[in-house]
Amino acid sequence: MSVPGLRLDGQAAVVTGASAGLGVIIARTLAALGCGVVVAARRRELLDTVAAQIDADGGRAVAAACDVRDPDHGELLAERCVAAFGRLDGVVANAGIAGGGPAEFEQAAVFADVMAVNVTAVSVLAAACARRMISGGGGWVILQSSILGRRAGTGPGVAAYTASKGAVEQLTRELARQWAPHGIRVNALSPGYFPTEMNAPMVAAPGRLEALLSRIPLGRAGEPEDLAGAVAFLASDAARYVTGHILAVDGGMSVW
Repeated sequence: MSVPGLRLDGQAAVVTGASAGLGVIIARTLAALGCGVVVAARRRELLDTVAAQIDADGGRAVAAACDVRDPDHGELLAERCVAAFGRLDGVVANAGIAGGGPAEFEQAAVFADVMAVNVTAVSVLAAACARRMISGGGGWVILQSSILGRRAGTGPGVAAYTASKGAVEQLTRELARQWAPHGIRVNALSPGYFPTEMNAPMVAAPGRLEALLSRIPLGRAGEPEDLAGAVAFLASDAARYVTGHILAVDGGMSVW
């Protein structure tokens, strides 16, 4: 019996939120597996740096500055991928934002913006890429959830974020159901605590990081290699019979 490999040679994919944090890890992982990558985010200068790093490592990357709030961003990124690499095999909808403040004081506009970026834009991008994949015979989609998609938070200011990630997990299941007949696998990553620019304020208070780590059975924060393995699995033929799945990459946090 042969074991499917983790390579993505000759494939091409779009990664949003790729200017920092988990998006950079994801983009570099895909590129290291042989996949051409369109790295997308708002901050063009940072994107150019990420693309240059990938190219220097022998990969293939194209930077595409965009705001996922733009309803046309999905079509634009899908077209950019096809123009750059001649095909579109996968997408990682990683771009996301968090809310702010206790729920009883959270402004409706802030809540709506979190949902627009973390849910609506994810659906728009996935659909635009899926249309290309359907005509191309199949592909793969990875959405970005969080441990907070299935667990309550431990601090203030995450009501909108948790609601959005719960929605992403259900969207994953529904898209997997609808697109399976077209040969498209749809899964989601559910990371626990990985130090990033976005969650830095969450652990800034004295003792907050120690309290967070105490809730992780493996006893440490996530490292780039921890996420890279999960991305490689879900994107590759190693997961050819996996769809509609939410893969926790959290050091065991979700056992509580």
